[in-house]
Amino acid sequence: MEQSTYNIFQHYWFFVDALLGGLLVFLLFVQGGQTFILTLAKNNQEKALIANSLGRKWEFTFTTLVTFGGAFFASFPLFYSTSFGGAYWVWILILFAFIIQAISYEFRSKPNNFLGQKTFDIFLFLNGTLGTILLGTAVATLFTGSAFTITETKSVIWEGPLRGVEAAFNIHNLSLGLAVFFLARINGLLYFINSISDEAFIERTQKRILPNTIGFLVTFLTFVIWLFLRDGYAVNPDTGEVFMQPFKYFNNMIQMPLVGIVFLTGVVLVLFGLFRVLFTDKKNGAIWFTGIGTVLAVVTLLLDAGFNNTSFYPSYSSLQSSLTIHNASSSPFTLKAMSIVSILVPFVLAYIWYAWSAMNKEKITTKELESKDGGHVY
Repeated sequence: MEQSTYNIFQHYWFFVDALLGGLLVFLLFVQGGQTFILTLAKNNQEKALIANSLGRKWEFTFTTLVTFGGAFFASFPLFYSTSFGGAYWVWILILFAFIIQAISYEFRSKPNNFLGQKTFDIFLFLNGTLGTILLGTAVATLFTGSAFTITETKSVIWEGPLRGVEAAFNIHNLSLGLAVFFLARINGLLYFINSISDEAFIERTQKRILPNTIGFLVTFLTFVIWLFLRDGYAVNPDTGEVFMQPFKYFNNMIQMPLVGIVFLTGVVLVLFGLFRVLFTDKKNGAIWFTGIGTVLAVVTLLLDAGFNNTSFYPSYSSLQSSLTIHNASSSPFTLKAMSIVSILVPFVLAYIWYAWSAMNKEKITTKELESKDGGHVY
């Protein structure tokens, strides 16, 4: 395979991984919604409304997370081995948070479960909190870097005993983690408005949107402004040498105008969805504006981290150990074979849309949950 063709496949698969990442952040509305199960719900019936409205979608998030990880592993194995081999404590915590989610939906409504329903509700809250914040801080390291060295034999030397958890103590990383947390909560609230039929519950739901919007705007703007003003990890396209470049991530948006325009479009769609639900009577459907905006903004942020001769997983302790889409990717044969299989992705997305529409054809009610014909109850 010619180098130019190989380069196209490398960029294509980084885009596919970025798209999966964008879809994952949107689907984290399940986790965001779960953080309200202990506070927004006033009784067991309303807790059941939250659990069952989100329970119909939690597998989409889990499956997308696994697919995102699998796609990154196959297309950029050196990144996978570096991150999971070095920063394994943060990934163990993230996986643990998702494991207790799966257990909770399976057992929270089972009769005579020895832990009790409240314990599983706490598990759902922890999944919604830890899962979103830790994922956000982990993604932020694609811009801020980590302390690792890759040896000549491709083994990873990770500096520090916390193995990735140290990223959460970096304010810039944490600002993105909190932004993802608040955005997931907002999308979760908008999903409740779209899927639950209970006037009193929805009225309380709407009151929670503004404080979470403020939290999101403060943390997101902190991350983005800081990102655009900081030095970035640039790559010399001729030699592969990694060096620090002022305003790298802002310049990427300017030098890749399509990426910059789509990023701004995503941000505007999120803001429009929030304006729609906060200041108009058109509450239903706001999640589609914020959801599409979330996907577009996340995809372009990830492209900003990897395209235009940028290291997408930098090492601040050993610059030349930093990973790029060129030195971390799979072989030409693997990328080509995977690209053929990726033709099936639109059909998978069409199935997900069909299943989503079928499950949300009618809003969920307490009467449906009390009915013996209501189907599976979480």
